[in-house]
Amino acid sequence: MDVDELAGRARALAGAGGRRILGIAGAPGAGKSTLAELVAERLGGAAVQVPMDGLHLADAELTRRGRRAWKGAPDTFDAYGYLALLRRLRAPAPGEVVYAPAFERTIEQPIAGSIPVDPAVPLIITEGNYLLLGQPPWDQVRALLDEIWFVEIDDAVRLDRLIRRHIEFGKSPEQAAEWVNRLDESNARLIATTRDRADLIVRGD
Repeated sequence: MDVDELAGRARALAGAGGRRILGIAGAPGAGKSTLAELVAERLGGAAVQVPMDGLHLADAELTRRGRRAWKGAPDTFDAYGYLALLRRLRAPAPGEVVYAPAFERTIEQPIAGSIPVDPAVPLIITEGNYLLLGQPPWDQVRALLDEIWFVEIDDAVRLDRLIRRHIEFGKSPEQAAEWVNRLDESNARLIATTRDRADLIVRGD
């Protein structure tokens, strides 16, 4: 399916009544955020993009826990905070604007209160690595989403994209390759085991 067809599917979900949440899962570098952004743009004010990456733990906390070198693994996110956010987004109080966190890649840190979600918006698009993960507490996410797409692309393209992204945001080529091969690919193998739980497989370029 191309982006227009996917946007049509998302538009139908937005028009189904009440607040709906669409999840987009996939490995690091698969294009989740790009797809979420493109679909949200086509839906205009009917959709808001809320990334799971906004629930990254801050570097100071990861350092305190001895997990800074594993940033991006399942336990380096505030998973319970993400669940609480999804529950608020599913059933906002009348007149309540929910402020969701974003993730700023230029500083590689979450930024609280960055994304306002008006209660009148019918569709939330949330994307992240672990939406379909079966281990607690991530296994509670699936029930809070109305539909989940799984994005995948050729591994060679994805790896090249990841390395270039890490270099763009401050790592040396050697550091970028080490990070991708040690951490991102370990996470990708875990995420691949969740593929069959998705409602739709989306092949990217």
